[in-house]
Amino acid sequence: MANEQLPGFIMCVCTGKCPGFQKMDIWDFINQVRVELPVEYAFIHPQLCEVDGDRFLADYLKAHRKVIIGACAPNMQKKMFQQAFQDAGLSLEKDAIMIDIRDMTTEEAYQKVEKALENLKEREKKEA
Repeated sequence: MANEQLPGFIMCVCTGKCPGFQKMDIWDFINQVRVELPVEYAFIHPQLCEVDGDRFLADYLKAHRKVIIGACAPNMQKKMFQQAFQDAGLSLEKDAIMIDIRDMTTEEAYQKVEKALENLKEREKKEA
């Protein structure tokens, strides 16, 4: 990703009360991702599936930056975010990787994001 724009990482914590995040220290996790992995930035959104999450995602996608979203089941994310990607002229399959990081420890979730970044890099090589 040397000459390319780095992807962003968005973590959705489902209001922070989802039992799926009990084993993870979300603040240590997001700081580890932000500082140690090749992302432009990483941040937490409280609930991407709500109206303000829709507005936020639409605004974020205007930058046409690839994104990894760590949240609930990827099939649910695809259903919820498909329209936002289409409206931005992006492809969910090319411009996003959606991963489920529920029920993971901080380290397990970090490794899953690291793997998603590797997959994104491989995808970009194939497209080049």
